[in-house]
Parts: sequence; C-alpha cells; structure tokens
Amino acid sequence: MKPFNPKGTLVAALAAAAVAGGAHAADISGAGATFPYPIYSKWADAYKKQTGVGLNYQSIGSGGGIKQIKAKTVTFGASDMPLKPQEVKEAGLVQFPMIIGGVVPAVNVKGVQPGQMVLDGVTVASIYLGEITKWNDPRIKKLNPRLTLPDTAIAPVYRSDGSGTNFLFSDYLSKASPKFQQTIGSSTSVQWPVGIGAKGNEGVANMTTQTDGAIGYVEYAYAKQNKMAYAQLINKAGKAVAPSADTFQAAAASADWAHAQNYYLILTDQAGANSWPITGASFILVYAAPPDPVATGQALKFFDWAYKNGGQMAAALDYVPLPASLIKQVRATWKAEIKGVPAVASRMGGCRLGLGDGTS
Repeated sequence: MKPFNPKGTLVAALAAAAVAGGAHAADISGAGATFPYPIYSKWADAYKKQTGVGLNYQSIGSGGGIKQIKAKTVTFGASDMPLKPQEVKEAGLVQFPMIIGGVVPAVNVKGVQPGQMVLDGVTVASIYLGEITKWNDPRIKKLNPRLTLPDTAIAPVYRSDGSGTNFLFSDYLSKASPKFQQTIGSSTSVQWPVGIGAKGNEGVANMTTQTDGAIGYVEYAYAKQNKMAYAQLINKAGKAVAPSADTFQAAAASADWAHAQNYYLILTDQAGANSWPITGASFILVYAAPPDPVATGQALKFFDWAYKNGGQMAAALDYVPLPASLIKQVRATWKAEIKGVPAVASRMGGCRLGLGDGTS
C-alpha cells in the first residue's frame, strides 16, 4: 500500500466537481483537523458521486480550523479539541461531535513490528521531556523484556502546527505524568523541549517513517495507511491494549454526552480494561446564525448523510461511528440552535428536520 496521500481522494473529488461545472458552485467549504481527514475524504468521494455536491476541506489542523470558522472564511470548522462552552457561546457557534478515533504512538526501531512494543504514559512523557534518550533505556526494556532493543538515539517527532492531535496526546501525557503537566501541559500548541517538528498527521507520519529511531503520534488511520509500527499502551486499568475500533469504542462507552454542555467532553485516559487511553472525538463548528444559511444547510445535509450512511466506511478505517442516541441528540441541537437554515432531510425514518425560524 502506498503511503497515505492527504490530498489524493479529496482532490480527485474536487477535480471531478470542476469538470461537472455547475456542481462546483455548491461545494461545501470546511477546514481544520487532520485527525478525521481520512474518513472525511472517503465520505466526500461517496457523497459527491451520490449527490453531485463536493467537499472542499482544508486539512490544516484544529487550530487553523478554529481560526478560519471564526474569521468566517469557511462554512464549518473542525477541531479535535472541543471548545469550552463559554468560548462556543461567545463566538456564536454551535459545536457537535462527528466521529471518534484514536491517537497512537508510532515508532521506527529496527526489528520492531506493529504492536510489538509496549509503552506507558509515564515513559512516553519522559521521552518527550528529553529524559529517556536511547531505545535500550532500562525503563523501556522493563516494559519489553522479550524485545531486543538497540542502543539507538530516540528522535521524538511532534506536531509543529496547532492541532487537536497535539491536544489529545499532550492531555493524555499530562494525566500520566505530573512533571509533564507542570512543564508542558495540554493544548493544541505546546512548547516541546526536544524533537523534530512536522506539520499535520501526514507530516508526522512521513517524518517518523523516514527517521531511524523516531517516535511520533498520529491518528490510527495514518499509522495503518503507512504501515507504521504503532505501540501498545498500558491503560488506566493497568492493561496493555492495542489500538483498534474496539478499544476506541471501549473508551467512549462510558461517555456522558447527554450532560456535556455544548458537547464538551474529553475521552483520554478513560477507565475500563479494554479502553485505548488516547481516544478522542472530532468536532464540527458552525454558526448559530450562519452568514450563509444555504451553505450551512448544505454542510448539515452532508453531516446528516454521513451519520446515516458513513458508518461502515468509518469502521473500515478504524474510526468509531457515533451511537444512534448521540446522533439523535445532535440533530435535536441543529433544530434548536441553528437559525434560518433550510431543512435537512434525515434518512432516519424518512422524516425531515426543520432547522430554526420555522423553516421546512
């Protein structure tokens, strides 16, 4: 399999839209998180073939997506770090989850295959703090007594752009290591004391695969697409778990979305023997009073279609589709909070959702 091309599928879909002529004018514009890009790309291709409407999504990182939606240069923003309820309110936005997935540590160590290495949060934090510098460090060897680990320098690779993947990774390490929390903390952008910076999940994946002795962190779809040697992690229950849709689902199972204001919920370091510790949801941001109601209506139709029809495509890339109860909750949020938008046809039972201002 060729390394994942972050521009491939979506660019092809957009090129087809341009050839189609009139359909290009109706393309949906969005920007933000690279974490969900593989599945947004797959959905966009299928949706374009079915409806003639394309998706122009800029995979620029969560920080960029938040900036662009606030600047009103795109119809929707995408972020893997949920905005706090007060920020959502002050910006006049509506926030809702779209998909769930996992961030995984990936290593480039000679002789180490996918899933063979076991790490824990404290050890990974120590690597990114610059305290563990060789792969045969006793702390790594203790976790991997059966692996032959080389005396190779560790090259930590980190996200140089503002990103939700950064947030999920740094949030997990902050929960695992008090020192990491005190010196670096969790955010979409943090000051890494050591390592090599790369832009986007795709940049980190490429830099990690090209650098001997590297360790990086990417959304699981990128690790699979690039055949990267991801590591297992010791979770909160003390169990070594591998990343998969099942372990992401286990982490998300106890999430209390019904009581999460503006869907502000962080899924890292969840309890449960099978929970993957760096699980997170990816969120969409649109305006409650959209500057272009028709464009926002088109975007919501795409998201509605993806909720109904995109589950198998998501699972194929080891994302976790949202449960039906949460999708119902999101649709109710659209109807209650987004004003002046044309109705979204729901494929759930054939009903239609009138969104705000009595539209139908």
